[in-house]
Amino acid sequence: MEKIKIEYIVMCKYRAASISSLVVLSLLSCVEPEKVPLWTDVPEFALYGEAFNASQSKYKVETCYFELTAKKLTSTVEQPDVVVGRWLKSTSTRHLFKPLDWLLKDNSLDGAFFYPRLLELGVIDNEQYLLPVSFNIPALVFARDNGALTINHFTISLEEAKKLGKAYNVINKGAYTRIGFSPDWDDEFLLVSAALLNADFREGPPLTWNTEALEKALEYDKAWIREANGSIQTVDDFTFKYFVEPSVKLIGQGRILFSYMNSSEIFTLDYDQQSNLDFRWLAEKERIPLSEDTVYYGLFQQGSHGKGAEAFTKWFFQPETQRLLLENNKKLQLNTILFGIAGGFSAMRNVTEEVFPRFYPGLLGHMPPASFLSPPNILPQDWLVVKERVVLPYMHDYIRTAQEGAEEAGFVSVQALRPLADRITDWYRINK
Repeated sequence: MEKIKIEYIVMCKYRAASISSLVVLSLLSCVEPEKVPLWTDVPEFALYGEAFNASQSKYKVETCYFELTAKKLTSTVEQPDVVVGRWLKSTSTRHLFKPLDWLLKDNSLDGAFFYPRLLELGVIDNEQYLLPVSFNIPALVFARDNGALTINHFTISLEEAKKLGKAYNVINKGAYTRIGFSPDWDDEFLLVSAALLNADFREGPPLTWNTEALEKALEYDKAWIREANGSIQTVDDFTFKYFVEPSVKLIGQGRILFSYMNSSEIFTLDYDQQSNLDFRWLAEKERIPLSEDTVYYGLFQQGSHGKGAEAFTKWFFQPETQRLLLENNKKLQLNTILFGIAGGFSAMRNVTEEVFPRFYPGLLGHMPPASFLSPPNILPQDWLVVKERVVLPYMHDYIRTAQEGAEEAGFVSVQALRPLADRITDWYRINK
């Protein structure tokens, strides 16, 4: 519902700004433009379609929003021309797209513009079927005054965060009045820490992962809570007392040191909040895991408006186009609603590294090393639902299991916890 609300806001603002251009174009031509259906789960593409339509009169992109575009593709006989979304490379959808190698080979698009590892993820059977659009990066956010505590200006490891968080803690009259950080404050952080420690979630029959690595990651988070903050109950008491305020406000009050956010969340905070904050990208062994909802772009195999789809593709994947789209967001004061290109960093390296800092000054001196960026694995098209309803609840439950022999404290043992594999199997059986 929130994404639909955002789409409505940006569409109304953009139409108000571009109506004169559309009127001029309609007067110049009596020929009905060829319609190009575009399906997406990225609301910003409603803006991009409008911008393309205003730039020429031959084609008209018609944007349709679906919460799960990949699932929509496999459950309808309708045929879009352009598809932009997440989890498009799953087994159920990858065969639905046209190869795009010709766009790269005839210099219509320059493959060198893209982050290589992101571009590589769009390859299927040695052919380029999908083009990367945008990505986000996990980070720890803290007060600007605490920047000197960290080792470098780019990244922070789990162990460094644990050490700094523990040193920040304050106990007064037997209760914590400051806690630097606790992994259980955000279940998404548990997932990121599992990715950093090689849990390796990926598409399988239907989902697979490294069970041993996942257990080690969750045990690491449990030990972090115990060694740095006393116990999960201690943290729960602190959370219940102080987290009536947003984490950004708690950082400003000095109540906590770190808060977990991804890049999109950081750069859609209002200006005053951003000006008082600093951040470091989460990394392990020179590897930054990109958010699993990385956006990709494809041309539908059965699409019937190939020329229009080709024209929009060539237009969108030009650095100057993306600079203008960022400029439009700034003019329409949408920067606290939308971040970057399609809600993230552009997958075109020169756009992210050269253009983004002009619109997001907080990136100066903080650009992530390109070699560190680690794209997500291929995940099933229903990953978002499975993650929210099964995977994250399991992680949340796991770190609340008791240490051996401490079941009387009110927490079950790990052995008594229902295994993730069983939960996944049951969820798919019920939701088949």
